[in-house]
Parts: sequence; C-alpha cells; structure tokens
Amino acid sequence: MEDGFDGKVAVITGAASGIGLATAEALLEAGATVVMVDRDAPALAALAGKLGDRAIAQVTDLLDAQSCAAMVPDVLAKTGRIDILHCNAGTYIGGDLVDTDAETIDRMLNLNVNAVIKNVHAVLPHMIERGSGDIIVTCSLAGRAAIRHEPVYSASKWAITCFTQTTRRQVNRHGIRVSQVSPGPVISALLADWPPEQLKAAKEAGALIEASEVAATVLFILNRPRNVTIHDVVVLPTNVDA
Repeated sequence: MEDGFDGKVAVITGAASGIGLATAEALLEAGATVVMVDRDAPALAALAGKLGDRAIAQVTDLLDAQSCAAMVPDVLAKTGRIDILHCNAGTYIGGDLVDTDAETIDRMLNLNVNAVIKNVHAVLPHMIERGSGDIIVTCSLAGRAAIRHEPVYSASKWAITCFTQTTRRQVNRHGIRVSQVSPGPVISALLADWPPEQLKAAKEAGALIEASEVAATVLFILNRPRNVTIHDVVVLPTNVDA
C-alpha cells in the first residue's frame, strides 16, 4: 500500500495464535486497526486488552454456518470498512489416510477450504463497492507439492491455491488484489500432529520457521504499490532442502 497502513482495517481469521497473531501484531505496529477473529473468546479478550484499542476482538466459529455467515456483517458493524481480509484459520491432518476418520476429514475441509471461500464471498460485495481491497490467504508449500505424509491437508491447500489464483482473475478489475503466502513448516500448534521424533529432528536441523517470519512476508505482499499484485510467496526454512 503506497499510503501505508494508517487508517486501514484488517480482518484476520485464526488470530489468537500462530501466524494469525504474528500478522495481527505486525499490522498493529504498522498502524492498522486489526479485527482479530477466532473462536477462542478468552484468548481474544486477553489479547485485545494487551494489544491496545486498535485490536478488536471478533468471536466467530468458522465451523458453525451461522457464525461464519455473520462474521463480515459483524465486522462492518464495528468498523464500517474492511481494507484487508487475511483468511488464515486452518487445521492439519498428517499421516496415512487410512488412519484418519470421516469426521476429521470433514472438519479439515470445512475449515481449510469452505470457510475461506465463504469469507471471501462475503467480503467481495463490500470491496467491489469501494473499488479497492486486499485478500490474502495462508496457503502452504503443501498446496504446491504432493507431500506423501499429508494427503488430506495437501488436498485442501491445492484446492485453496486454485481458488485464490482463479478468484484473483475475476476481481482484479475491481481494484481488489488476491494473493497467498505458502509457508513450509512453521513452529505453531498445527504441528502438534507431527510425530514427536519428526518435530524434534526438524527443530534440531533448522527446518522450521517462526510465525513472525511469515507475518513479515504478508506485510511485504500487502505493502506493494497498487499496480503490483504478488500472486504467491513460498517461505521456507533455509535448511529445508539440506
């Protein structure tokens, strides 16, 4: 954004922890007002109190159809505008497909895919009317590579990569930029499903990155001049290929 983030309103899903929280902190420091969306009401309340008046709590359960549908109207009632929507909330399944269950698969696809599509669908009329906006989606390296030990997660991220890149082509004529950031392994709660020995080895090998490093990439994407759109940025630990 050529005029910076002062006066801008950013909405971030999954903002109570991990990449969402790191991005909220970075945008607040840059001058934006940030609506922090999460289903964890106590965590949001504590964070809003800690981060100051420009951090606004929005309790939304993206897996509940009514709560998800109410998110954008609720935010607009509080702020009057949305300049940036960062669809970041997600969950993870690793391991062999045969070892998971239908309920877990449904939950992942509903959060990683359906909720993102619905949130973007909900915000577009507002952004189209204003003739401006930024939508950014937290995707994954798994959305660009067939990773053997995470077939369901990879499938969800491949779907979102396709959605992000095709939606951009529909809405860029309205002054709306649609981008994604695709991190490799990030130190966060999403890795709780990793086998302990795999997580330990990755940490020791320097094959994980911090959420703050992904947040810095999000700000890089958002801070380009309006005539520039970053389609996707892959952010990897330097030692991931070692």
